Amino acid sequence: MPSVHRTLAASAPGRPPPVRSEAKRKSDRKRPGRYARGYTNDWARASRAFLDQHPLCAHCLARGRRRASVVTDHRIPHRGDPALFWDPENWQALCKTCHDHKTATVDRR
Repeated sequence: MPSVHRTLAASAPGRPPPVRSEAKRKSDRKRPGRYARGYTNDWARASRAFLDQHPLCAHCLARGRRRASVVTDHRIPHRGDPALFWDPENWQALCKTCHDHKTATVDRR
């Protein structure tokens, strides 16, 4: 069965890119790259396999909606802890909307 997951572009064709504040740009420049944070090719393979097994967003399903998952999220932010990072019990499949909302609200605390 083909994978239902697709790569999301930064912005849709014809739309301007999202506006970021100067503070956000400064913060992003200080942030280590994805590889330094553990998001390696091994992670990409593990994440794809997890999403193939969990094709629907966990948060949407809890609300009675059926939306494709595109992100393997860490339920508890790993903050560099490899044990939390690689623990499949700490993973959940989310759509981009739910992942962005969780990251902006819950994970930023």
